[in-house]
Amino acid sequence: MQDLSASALRPGQHQPGTESVRTRVAPAAREAGLATVYRWTSDGTRLKLTVSVTPEGDWRVPLPRLGIRFGLAGSTDRVRWFGGGPGEAYPDSRSASMLGRWESTVDELQTPYVRPQENGTPADVRWAEIGGFRIESDPEFWFSARRWTNEQLDTAAHRTDLTAGDRVWANLDHGQHGIGSQSCGPGPLPHHYLPAQPAEFCFYFLEIK
Repeated sequence: MQDLSASALRPGQHQPGTESVRTRVAPAAREAGLATVYRWTSDGTRLKLTVSVTPEGDWRVPLPRLGIRFGLAGSTDRVRWFGGGPGEAYPDSRSASMLGRWESTVDELQTPYVRPQENGTPADVRWAEIGGFRIESDPEFWFSARRWTNEQLDTAAHRTDLTAGDRVWANLDHGQHGIGSQSCGPGPLPHHYLPAQPAEFCFYFLEIK
């Protein structure tokens, strides 16, 4: 998952053309990784980001998520989207999700589990608006916004361990792994796994004026 700065998403700063970044996303000291190409194109009005992912090495575990992440000013608060809602919905927990137009604050998006964990992500999002940007994708995507990073969420043992920083972190996910019910039952069913396999997906960024 690539971190993108908000300034890099300003369409007016880019002339029509293409910019590409090639990188490899991998855990430290491991042969398995994801060779990734990020291709930015602009028509002068909006930015298009195409992400191409190719797994390398011997992958023995599924991916938790596949997408991008970027930071916005900590004062960012309102979120609007068209997609599943009003609450969180993952590949194996989306039956209560209703397609519609929704609005929330960043804090209201969070599900306050006793032990902090992945939460608050609507599914089947067609577009989302946050921090002065409208984000679109085809196919649909998962969207989340938090006042802490995913890494901080993973390491927190209690809700008091989560403290707001100077940014709001937005996740745009092409794919998500199922959550299962391991707190009181089995893990995700195999068809809700997110395998490491070649993938390509796009996001469009338009500045709201």
